[in-house]
Amino acid sequence: MKTGVYFCKCGTNITEKIDAEKTRETLVQHYPGIHFSAVDFMCSEEGKEAIEKDLVANGVERVVISACSPRDHETTFMRVLSKAGLNPYLMQMVNVREQIAWVTADSSKATEKAGRYLCSAVNRVQLHDPLEKKEIDICPDVLVIGAGPAGMKTALSIAGSGRKVVLVEKSPVIGGMPVRYEELFPNMECGPCMLEPLMGDLLHGEYAGNIELLTMAEVTEVVGSYGNFVAKISQKPRFVDMHTCIGCAECIEPCPVSATNIFNYNLNERRAISFPFAGALPNAPFIDEKLCISLKGGECRKCQESCPVEGAIVFDDKATVLERTIGAIIVAVGSDLYDCTKVPDLGYGRLGNVYTSNEFERIMASNGPTEGEIRTVNGKPPSSVAIIHCVGSLDPNHKEYCSGVCCQYAFKFNHIIEKKLPGTSIHHFYKELAIPGKEEFSLYKHARSNPHATFIRYGDIRDLSIAGDEAGSLVSYRDLYGKSGSIKADMVVLCPGVVPAAGSETLAAVLEAGQDSSGFFEELHGRLDSAQSKIRGIFLAGTCQSPMDIQKAMNQGMAAAGYILSGLVAGRKLEIQPVNAEVDPERCSGCRVCVAVCPYKAISFDDEKAVAMVNEVLCQGCGTCVAACPSASIKGNHFTNAEILAEIEEVLK
Repeated sequence: MKTGVYFCKCGTNITEKIDAEKTRETLVQHYPGIHFSAVDFMCSEEGKEAIEKDLVANGVERVVISACSPRDHETTFMRVLSKAGLNPYLMQMVNVREQIAWVTADSSKATEKAGRYLCSAVNRVQLHDPLEKKEIDICPDVLVIGAGPAGMKTALSIAGSGRKVVLVEKSPVIGGMPVRYEELFPNMECGPCMLEPLMGDLLHGEYAGNIELLTMAEVTEVVGSYGNFVAKISQKPRFVDMHTCIGCAECIEPCPVSATNIFNYNLNERRAISFPFAGALPNAPFIDEKLCISLKGGECRKCQESCPVEGAIVFDDKATVLERTIGAIIVAVGSDLYDCTKVPDLGYGRLGNVYTSNEFERIMASNGPTEGEIRTVNGKPPSSVAIIHCVGSLDPNHKEYCSGVCCQYAFKFNHIIEKKLPGTSIHHFYKELAIPGKEEFSLYKHARSNPHATFIRYGDIRDLSIAGDEAGSLVSYRDLYGKSGSIKADMVVLCPGVVPAAGSETLAAVLEAGQDSSGFFEELHGRLDSAQSKIRGIFLAGTCQSPMDIQKAMNQGMAAAGYILSGLVAGRKLEIQPVNAEVDPERCSGCRVCVAVCPYKAISFDDEKAVAMVNEVLCQGCGTCVAACPSASIKGNHFTNAEILAEIEEVLK
């Protein structure tokens, strides 16, 4: 096999330290039949054209490129080989610029080092296999899990390109948590008002026909890989036909059964048939089959009898399992709040006037349990409110991270309390203050300038304790400087840290997607690729990946949509890179070590054949399985043991 070495002079970047002629002599001494050519600026159009012509004219079969970093130009020279009719994987690139010329002061040593590196590359390239890329058909449609702000924005963006989107939401309503908030930081915009245009477009807009909305549904199984996933979706019965119902609510009042309303955090009651809250979308109630007399075998039909639209209430509605083929999956399931009962000294669940931030949001909302009036359990407006920041956050005994949004909504609470109940004493107990962004400082400034607001900094949540009854609470504290004290508060609002949503672990197992040490869905890279998971074709949007505000969640959703729109184009085939792992079934012992160590979930086990199998679409060629395999039955294409050892042996001669 005739091997050609192409030496890029790169102006003086390389030749100032490395003598091209002496390097050629070293190569010819070790490999007498070597073809050597020095070219100025090989990455230029003239340089690429010169290499292409030289490859053809001299019948070169294997190629070594002596130039800069492969990260810069490996694909550039692979394209040159393809144009010349050579397999692009029959090339080895040596970074003599950054790794030799720029870091070796002595010219003679740099030249000697370059000769060794190039000889090792020549030795290695003889063993390269002529790998071929593969192409597979794809499905350009998308599954979005979660219909909060990020999920809705992403679904609409993808649907706008003509793709089909399956939007799965486990609750009866869309909009996520912010649609339940009366006002949103930092500009005190109405949450439902801000999201209503988005929800309206999703339900009735120009591209609504491209979106299949499945409420009260969960993804239970996913098989396949990027471009060709098949998902099974289990949908609970709503017992109300969303397409027939006009949302008049005539069915609700006659219902004789009521129970606490989980959508208002059990602060009021709901009927067996009802809307989760006023203004909820889709504009159709649902029946809780655990409460409904008829669904439990009784004779009640009062809701159906009072309904003015025939066929809107469907008592024989059944659970269904749907199957959808999609090319990519976006996880946008949101998050939850830290369980405040794990900090028992704060009295949550024990004292009547101690609320979490979400409960307080519903109390302040005009469609909430108190119709927006801030009242204690005895029905009176509070004259003093304690707001406790960092509950469960920045604490090695609970959650070590900062959620980033808690301080901002705490200052929003300050603003709303002062507006609704002027003169109310407000006491902020905080550990640290996090107020990033160009607009967020305004609410903090408003809180600081409020003459009725006080700020007390504590060092540890254990330095706070709350005692009391329905008449009020006594908050005892020791501040950061060791000073002890107490204040009376008619109402206490806890600001817990943001934690992964309930069910995240189950969904992660279904998707085979990783979770980080905090339980959030793990991104491919925290700074460069936070919208991608480590599983190719599964993307992340919003607080399922990390605590964040609505703006960041929306942006991350748009990033995920961008990846999909550029990667899964209708009519285009998916190109699979051949640099991946390959199992020799004759040698595989069936130990499954590779299945456990693969960070991309690209390896499965065939129980029938008792061998491991690599999914070429998911495999990223990292080599973890190759190193871990005790029977040496896995080969890393383009990085085989033989190729690597040949390179090492030659450079050490």
